[in-house]
Amino acid sequence: MDIEQVILTLVVIFALAKGASLLFAKFGMPGLIGEIILGIIIANLVIGDFSFKEFLDLDGHTATHNILEVFSELGVIFLLFTVGLETKVKDLTSVGKAAILVAVLGVLVPFVVGYAYVMFIYDGNLYHALFMGAAMVATSVGITARVIKDMKLMDAKESRIIIGAAVIDDILGMIVLAIVSGMAETGGELNIGSVLTVAITAIIFVLIILVVAAKFVPSLYNAVEKKKEDRLASDPTYVPQRPNMFVIAIIVCLAVSYLATLIGLAAIIGAFLAGMLFAEHGWEWNLEEKFESITTLFVSFFFVYVGMNVSLTSFIENTSLITLAIIIIVLACITKFVGCGLGAKIADPSIDMSSLSIIGCGMMPRGEVGIIIALLGTTIMLDGSSALSPELYSVIVMMCIATTLIAPPILSKLYRKKYKEEYVITDSDRL
Repeated sequence: MDIEQVILTLVVIFALAKGASLLFAKFGMPGLIGEIILGIIIANLVIGDFSFKEFLDLDGHTATHNILEVFSELGVIFLLFTVGLETKVKDLTSVGKAAILVAVLGVLVPFVVGYAYVMFIYDGNLYHALFMGAAMVATSVGITARVIKDMKLMDAKESRIIIGAAVIDDILGMIVLAIVSGMAETGGELNIGSVLTVAITAIIFVLIILVVAAKFVPSLYNAVEKKKEDRLASDPTYVPQRPNMFVIAIIVCLAVSYLATLIGLAAIIGAFLAGMLFAEHGWEWNLEEKFESITTLFVSFFFVYVGMNVSLTSFIENTSLITLAIIIIVLACITKFVGCGLGAKIADPSIDMSSLSIIGCGMMPRGEVGIIIALLGTTIMLDGSSALSPELYSVIVMMCIATTLIAPPILSKLYRKKYKEEYVITDSDRL
């Protein structure tokens, strides 16, 4: 491994990412859009014999590319951990009904529409239809979480519903993915046993973490504090030892993320749940500020890497894909907006249109989750060809990127319109 090349690549990407973020912020748009567009430029910019991707040693699965991929994964893991830090169990359960309905309809409506369009209008291929539906189900909580955190609106009711629904959405999404990939790998047969195993394991895992966060952690904290008080009462010279909670939090974050992957969930769901374990006393240990430094470093690599998954060449070579991509993008936006908004309205008929718009828009970005689903479709082989065609893979990736680019500025404007000046972002607020 050429360490000099790795360092050069990381320096160039990080500096350009922060520059792009500041540029877009000057125009009132979330900085992450600039970082994603930078990724698209890196992946596709070729001038004569010069390739930006080759210059940065990112063409193919080089050591530099693999390190960037790891950095991007760590970025979204730590980002979701900090979101979990600001999400107490009581806050999540207070919007439980709304979050569940938002998630369920936000999965059902996009899947049915995506499946039906490919199956009955596009090419009639069962596996293409299944993977398109599964990709449209995904919600990238990392994208929306970045916008909400930048605006300091984690405590808003809409934000709690979005975050709660996104967690449930990812669980349902993994179940859908298990069904789709299982059918593809078995030639169209549905293994009910494996689907139930994934669903039950995921639900049990989430419930265990929530119970530990709500019951065990407070009891442990109170017991430790009482022991300190009793010791001080008997020995006034006693100096309590303070464990480094930042180190403990990092260990727990990575450990729970790993456990999530073992049972078939996304690592980011584990990271979010791990953050909730520290939410009640995170302010006391100054964890949010400490993790902000880590997140600032790694999260930019995540958004750049998301952009790098876009190949503009396939669209240039096949212009009909552009029309298909536009249709899929429109359907992806409408189905999430309608499905999630309808779920919120059913859960709370008194909720106003401004809140419904925020919730619907906040659930739109597919981001890296949809791309991962599409990538899986290309790795499953059926009769010598992949379950998902390269053309549809490109369309899904473009849909994921487009929804990721479209939703944040709209979401920011909707939040500003409802919460106005008290939540205006300053430069120091951004990651």
